[in-house]
Amino acid sequence: MSDALFPMRINKFLAKNGHATRREADTLIEKGLVFINGRRAELGDKVTETDTVEVKNRSPRQYVYLAFNKPKGVVTLSEDKEDKDVLSMLPSDLKRLRLFPLGRLDKSSSGLILLTNDGRVTDRLLNPDSDHEKVYDVTTKLPLRPSFAEHMGNGVDIEGYVTRPAKVEVLAEQKFRIALTEGKKHQIRRMVVAMHNEVRDLRRISIMNIKLGKLPVGGYRRIEGKELMTFLSSLGL
Repeated sequence: MSDALFPMRINKFLAKNGHATRREADTLIEKGLVFINGRRAELGDKVTETDTVEVKNRSPRQYVYLAFNKPKGVVTLSEDKEDKDVLSMLPSDLKRLRLFPLGRLDKSSSGLILLTNDGRVTDRLLNPDSDHEKVYDVTTKLPLRPSFAEHMGNGVDIEGYVTRPAKVEVLAEQKFRIALTEGKKHQIRRMVVAMHNEVRDLRRISIMNIKLGKLPVGGYRRIEGKELMTFLSSLGL
């Protein structure tokens, strides 16, 4: 870590080193399980790069990161026992890890969903002020107008909110690709309606550097190695 990051609050230090989320770190400190240079840490303590930090009876949490290809007709996270969600499609050994989805795709949409048990990632990826890029392939019910890409890319007024500029590429008469840096509810569908058309099919193909690629529908893969390092580094972790 750079010297510029220190002194650092102890809960932030523990989170950055994979011991816990900041909230969980505060709990460890309150339980007297965290020590700085042999001294029991207190809430609000700060550490320097040369300090020795120990967490008693607690090994660093093993974080898991998955890329999942959500099928149509499956909800991201079920609030109704009758709805099938992405977590229910995982094998039992992964279900035990208390994974959760990062963001959502509506039931009618398909494609890339990220799953993890790393609570540090949530706000950094989903914060409305972040500008992390997500890319979607979209098929429309009607042919695209000649000015479609230009108008979509410049921002669209959806019920009083003007969307941020986006990268838009027309792929076929009724298909386009769009890269967004925001995620309002049903945003793409609402944008297309504002352009006097409707979405027939919507599939997310990437989130930042994580690509859907040839992952089969309903399938998953672990995000590891350089791909994971790039993802976490882009989030400041």
